Order: sequence, then C-alpha cells, then structure tokens
Amino acid sequence: MHSGTITVRANVRGRELMEDQVRDGVRGAPERSLLLQRSGERIAVIAAHPDDETIGAGGHLPRMEDVLVLTVTDGAPADEADWKAANCSHRDEYAALRRAELVSSMALAGISAERLECFHVQDQQASANIEAIALRLARWLREHEVGLVLTHPFEMGHPDHDAVALAVHAAVALNGRNGGAPPRLVEFTSYHRGPSGELIAGLFAPGGDPGEVRDLDGTTRTLKRRMLATYRSQARVLAPFRTDVERFRPAPTYDFTAPPHGSGAYYDMFNWGMRSEHWFLIAGEALKTLGLGPC
Repeated sequence: MHSGTITVRANVRGRELMEDQVRDGVRGAPERSLLLQRSGERIAVIAAHPDDETIGAGGHLPRMEDVLVLTVTDGAPADEADWKAANCSHRDEYAALRRAELVSSMALAGISAERLECFHVQDQQASANIEAIALRLARWLREHEVGLVLTHPFEMGHPDHDAVALAVHAAVALNGRNGGAPPRLVEFTSYHRGPSGELIAGLFAPGGDPGEVRDLDGTTRTLKRRMLATYRSQARVLAPFRTDVERFRPAPTYDFTAPPHGSGAYYDMFNWGMRSEHWFLIAGEALKTLGLGPC
C-alpha cells in the first residue's frame, strides 16, 4: 500500500456494501478453494508495495509452501513528506526501512528473506514503466516456473496497484502467446473508491465477482495483526484494513483502457503522481506496444 495520506470517510453505504458482499461471496469450502496448492506448485504473490501482500493474503501466507513474494516498487515515493514522517533523512533510507519491515512481516509468516524479491521501481512510478515491468515479469514467471499468482485487482484505488495488475495480466498473456503454460491468476482485495468518495477496503468493487470469503480464525487474526504491526511506518494508513476475513477470486479479463466500475478513481483525490485519464492513455500505449488487447 502506498505510504501517502489516506482519507477514510466511513458511512452507512460503505457498511452496506460490505454486508452485501459478505452475503454474496462464497465462504470457501476446501474443495473449491482457489488457494488449493497443487503438488509441486510454486506460488508467487506479486504486489505493488511492501505491505500489500499482508493486507491481501497475510492470513494465508503461512499456510503456503514454496511461495515467493515480489514487490514491484520499493515503497518509497519521491515526496520527502513520506520519508520524513518515518524519521528518514532521504528516500533511499526510507526504501531500506520499507524493505526491513517487509522482511520482518514475512518472517512471521515463515517466509525467508531469500524468497523476497523487489523490482525497485520508485513508489508512484509503476505506471510510467508498465511495459518494462510486464516484460520483466514474463521472464521472471518463466524462470521461477510459477504455477499460481496472487495479485491486485484493477480497481483504480492506487495507480501502482493498477499498473501491477496490468503488468501481471500482460506477462501471463505474453507467455501464453509464446507457447508457455500460463499460471493461474487469483486476486486478493486492495481498496477502491466508494460511491460517496470514501475508501472501501477489503472488498472487491461492485459489479464483479464478490470473491470467495475466507474467515480467519483467532490465531490467524492475531498473527496477521502482528504481521501488519511490523509496518510501523505505515501504522496510520493500515488502520482501515480488516484482519478477520480475506477474499479471493479468479482474475477476470480486463479492458485496462476503461474504468472497471462507476465510482471513479480513489487516487484522483490525492497527489499520487497520476490522474485516471492519463493512466488510461498510458495503459493503452503499453498494451499497443506489447501487442495486446483486453487480457
């Protein structure tokens, strides 16, 4: 999750959306769970920022075998307000802090530092590098023989989230086009803009599959809280995220050049280095260069 300011405006409609999705979502029985790991299968969790992996799938990470965690950005934007708030004197120091927090969080899940990788794209700059990220991801997925990918949905919550979603979909499509066996794509929840401009966290945006709802037991909730607590520099922005359930769904085919829902982009309300109208243009150019359409 991006470390900049997040404004949370709770309202009745937001709670109603949550209740609707709990009713509509399927509480995953083991026999249909999207996260059942096939024998010998490697899982990759591909996230935009350090902490996104814990927000989306922290309760399930300790149960996975042969899992790799890839963060595309280093979690450190150029804005000095972010790293000064964490008592860092420059951006590189803040990036190192974000990495150390990730290592501590994943250690609690039983995932060693050797299984953590970062593409070191600057926070808020993933959208400017979609094509390069997609090509690098395609190679990375082949080299690591990944069978299942967990990643962000395309929901206009944060431009880095959307850029990573596009890059992952594009990488899988490129590998499939070149005759490779594409991994299964499963989405975890991030956040998106609600109908009144409020932050909706832990739910998929309305209009699509509400996902498979996975309740976390008391022990797992406690562990996930501990994992989130390692991200001390992000304590304030992590406050809205729940630790009692996680949701997953098969990744749909997206038209990345058009809004995925009607509530607008959450990031349009902030100075996160991107506006949605520009993002769609960038996405279209990246897809055109890669020779892809909806994917």
